[in-house]
Amino acid sequence: MINFFSEDIDFSLSNPHIQTQWISSIISSQMYSLEEINYIFCSDEYLLQINQEHLNHDYYTDIITFDNSENAHVIESDIFISIDRVKENAKNQKTSFDQELNRVMIHGVLHLLGFRDKTEEEKKVMREKEDACLSLLQN
Repeated sequence: MINFFSEDIDFSLSNPHIQTQWISSIISSQMYSLEEINYIFCSDEYLLQINQEHLNHDYYTDIITFDNSENAHVIESDIFISIDRVKENAKNQKTSFDQELNRVMIHGVLHLLGFRDKTEEEKKVMREKEDACLSLLQN
């Protein structure tokens, strides 16, 4: 089950059914089962507070993914996404807001599937995986 919420902003996806099908298919293609993902769309300030309180990081970010699963190959997560950051990223990357939002959404899922992005090589692989997943999205 995939749920979409907004916390301190007024935001909703235009067609959540499309993202739900897309994300579910990516997860199953990696031989994982989907228990639950809660996407929580919020502001920069809201996500900064989570970053400070839970991760001891004092900076803005576009996404924080909490892996709540207790079993291997089972996805259960809360994924917080700053809509402010996504808008800024889209502007800086010269891409559409929807494209950037989908990239960030799948980025969180890829972390849950075991992909990392700490080193330059990991970042390269993560970007390739994001691009591959985005190519499967039917708008």
